[in-house]
Amino acid sequence: MKNVRTDKLKGTSRQAGRKKGRSIPSIILLLIMGLFMLLPIYLTVVMSVKPVEELFVFPPQMYTLRPTLDNYKDMFDILKSNRVPFSRYVFNSVAVTVTVTVLQCGFSAMAAFVLAKCKFPGGKIINSIIVTSLLYQSNVIYIMQYIVMSEMGIIDTPLALILPAIASPMGLFLMRQSISQIPDSMIEAAKVDGAGLFRICWQIVMPNQKPALMTIIIFAFQGAWNIQGGSVVFQEQYKTLPTVVSQAASSGIARAGVAMAAAVFMLVPPVIVFILAQRQVIETMAHSGIKE
Repeated sequence: MKNVRTDKLKGTSRQAGRKKGRSIPSIILLLIMGLFMLLPIYLTVVMSVKPVEELFVFPPQMYTLRPTLDNYKDMFDILKSNRVPFSRYVFNSVAVTVTVTVLQCGFSAMAAFVLAKCKFPGGKIINSIIVTSLLYQSNVIYIMQYIVMSEMGIIDTPLALILPAIASPMGLFLMRQSISQIPDSMIEAAKVDGAGLFRICWQIVMPNQKPALMTIIIFAFQGAWNIQGGSVVFQEQYKTLPTVVSQAASSGIARAGVAMAAAVFMLVPPVIVFILAQRQVIETMAHSGIKE
């Protein structure tokens, strides 16, 4: 009996060793791909701390000999020299980003619930339209959007930045696909208990949709934070931080370092939100699940 158990243990250890040996190439490939994706971020950070004379050295260097924070100092000096205080631009960006993120998540969740769990005439056609709209970028309908906003009288107001960004075909599609996994028996049980559609949506369905909601938050925050709107907002007190930073960075070759510093500065908030939301997504997907 002891020999049989020993042979089984040896066989199991051999299989485990083979599995580990097979996973090594995959780990190496993933590490190479990860480093390749981190390379642009690394170069942006390095160029943001390079002095001007090192920015145009040929061949380009992957490092800096004399790191400096003058590019960041120049960026803030340029922004402070505007007629509007720097804090106003920050407030505009935060207000637009938070408003767009909250409204986009709310509308995507409610519309996806109706499309996924409510039967009504034309539902399949609407779903097909949503899938088709994923093929087109916002630039395709920009002229039509501008005409509609002009007729509404919201040009040169913060609403011109917020309203077009609320509707998100990608967010609606992701939420619909996720809500479709909810068992219909759960919805029917809630209806039998007397719950209305609004209560079913927010108290029963949405608590189980944290991974999808966190994914939408990541995309919505990133898109809203980078909204410029230079062609629809002209008053200085309504401009967002990306608009002003891009204007300051596009003033000539001498400000190439300022452009890199601005890119790093604008990169920090989305990265923080991504890290926080990704942790919630992983924890929720690991500890939650619904089965029929």
